[in-house]
This record gives sequence, structure tokens and C-alpha cells, in this order.
Amino acid sequence: MNDIANLRKSYERAELDESASLADPTAQFEHWLHQAIEAKLPEPNAMTLATVGANGRPSSRIVLIKGVDARGIAWYTNYDSRKGRELAAQPFAALQFHWVELERVVRIEGRVEKTSAEESDAYFATRPLDSRIGAWASPQSTVIDSRAVLVANAAKIGARYLMNPPRPPHWGGYRLVPDTFEFWQGRPSRLHDRLRYRLVDGAWIRERLAP
Repeated sequence: MNDIANLRKSYERAELDESASLADPTAQFEHWLHQAIEAKLPEPNAMTLATVGANGRPSSRIVLIKGVDARGIAWYTNYDSRKGRELAAQPFAALQFHWVELERVVRIEGRVEKTSAEESDAYFATRPLDSRIGAWASPQSTVIDSRAVLVANAAKIGARYLMNPPRPPHWGGYRLVPDTFEFWQGRPSRLHDRLRYRLVDGAWIRERLAP
């Protein structure tokens, strides 16, 4: 096995300066996300979602961002999944985007709420048919005997609803309402640029952190 302790990379693609960053962190995030999409990175909308359960233990997984606006960051999932149960117990979470090719990381923290039923219905209707069936077929995060269980469930749902399965009552959206953003740009000599935005009394405070 290669010596992973000796794996190193020099970050030299760009810089992040206070004068060039936007005052609104949501706008700054949308700008970087747009650049990641324009660069045709693999799954630029993939983000790590970290939650904490009632037992105080953290867990993380990859989900896909499906919306961003002044209200926050939205994604969709099974409410009965582990992350759903943890968010029910502790409605706060942390998100992280890592755009390796651009040498950038964005970290976002805040309170999490469910999207409206209307928003969840509207997004569910845009999903491919197999994804809509899958939302019914998978008892997410529970133990199953084999993959055959999923296949059988999908067949039953397909036969029942044909081309128009409705949104399951256990499936819908979450929105993280941010109170903290951090933008990280890799720089040479490990002297990286880190700009943090904190929401204080309704206003965003921008400050530089040591790398």
C-alpha cells in the first residue's frame, strides 16, 4: 500500500479576497455553485449532510441540493430515514460542498425545517418515474433481507400506480436555514483563504479565519 502520509497537493488555482467576495453569502454560494456547474464538475450539487441523533452521535451522508434561495438550501429524502429521525430529534445540521477540481470547500450550518407539502409535491412530480417508484419501494435506512425486497416492492408499486405514483407521505423536502457560511479556497503553502459569514442580529458579518 502506498504511503498515504506522503500524499500532498499544492493549491494554486485561485484566491478568495474580501474585496472580491459578495456581501451576501447566499449570493456568494450561488456564484461558486454556478462556476462549479459551468466547469462541468462531476455532480457539483453533491453535498455532505451531517446530523446529530438523540444519543448525541453525529452521522453524515451525501445528498443532492435541489434548491437554493434567500430562504436556504433545500434537498429531498425519506422522512423515516436515519437523517430524518435525527433531524426530528435535533433540527440543526451542517452541509459541506467539496469541489476538488476548483480547490474549494463551502460549509453551511443552520436550523432545518421541512419544505411545504406544495413544494415537495412540485419537486416529486419532476422526478423520473423510476425515482418516484423508488421513493415508495425503499424503506430507507431499515434492515432488509436482500435486494429482491426492493425489486419486489418496486414491481408492486409500479403495478398499483402505473405511470403516476403520488408523493409518499413519508417523503419530502428539508430546508437548511443558514446562520453560518464558510468559503474555503486552497492556497500555496497551506495558507488557505477562509472567509466566514455569521448572522448576527439579522445582518451578515464577514470575517477571515486562519487556515
